[in-house]
Amino acid sequence: MKDLELAQELLSAKKRVTGEIRKVIVGQDEVIENLLIALFCKGHCLFVGVPGLAKTLLVSTLARVLNLNFSRIQFTPDLMPSDITGTDILYQDQATNKREFRFIKGPVFAHIILADEINRTPPKTQAALLQAMQEQQVTVGGNTYQLEQPFQVFATQNPIEHEGTYPLPEAQLDRFMFLVNVSYPTMEQEVNIAISTTSGSHPDLDVVLDATHVRELQTLVPRVPVSEHVAEYAVRLVQSSRPSKNGATPDFINEWIDWGAGPRASQYLILGAKAHALMDNRVTTTVDDIKNVARQVLEHRLILNFKAEAENITTTDIIEKLLQAVKA
Repeated sequence: MKDLELAQELLSAKKRVTGEIRKVIVGQDEVIENLLIALFCKGHCLFVGVPGLAKTLLVSTLARVLNLNFSRIQFTPDLMPSDITGTDILYQDQATNKREFRFIKGPVFAHIILADEINRTPPKTQAALLQAMQEQQVTVGGNTYQLEQPFQVFATQNPIEHEGTYPLPEAQLDRFMFLVNVSYPTMEQEVNIAISTTSGSHPDLDVVLDATHVRELQTLVPRVPVSEHVAEYAVRLVQSSRPSKNGATPDFINEWIDWGAGPRASQYLILGAKAHALMDNRVTTTVDDIKNVARQVLEHRLILNFKAEAENITTTDIIEKLLQAVKA
């Protein structure tokens, strides 16, 4: 299939998937769009919000609509790494009495993984996802097992100020393409939610795609052309987020930031911009596409210093100033 035909298929798939999700999810248009951008980019996504905002329901609904294997892992303080990846068990053949180790796959062996409340488990267990997220494989007992494709981790997290949480290690945060903030619904939306969820009716969802079609659409995104001008803007945006003494960095970055975004941020900005353009029925990326995904890509990659926290400066504030300071 030619790329232009595939681009039209992606646009159609986006509309149909969104339509099916809206049967279950009220509002959250921006969250749904970011979820689909991450899906088509093969990127992992971290959703942050207080309990009860349908983060879990959103991801499970996506898996149903795409007819993909789905695993939900509830992260708790006593969860062990082997509870995620699987483990070797000693098996004895009843006929021959021969013993051998057999690998029992864990819930990570699925297309879509929902890591629910990922910040409620200690870093040792959080790190069990690292290899899977980056290398698409798992190593247990010296043996390496490939994961099914597509493979994506969608994690949910409660705001860090809530009790009983463990901040995610920076190395793992960097492997999430997007951080998406899920906000409270509006008055009108909450009325609709209250009525629909207490009516006893359950909408029927149609399957829109399957694993083969998802993989095919995911291969299209990297092939979308990007001009050197747009790529340079993405890199300048990322480099400007890093404190330095050479005068190239805006003053507010040196004042409020300890560590800026790494090279992976530049890659995700361009990749996200390509998917955003396709979903907007365009086959070339623009600076506006970069700006549209900048907050989601950069928010979890900027580490504030004590001065910023003391002055109640947030990463969102800094990203807004950065977008104004860095000219295309």
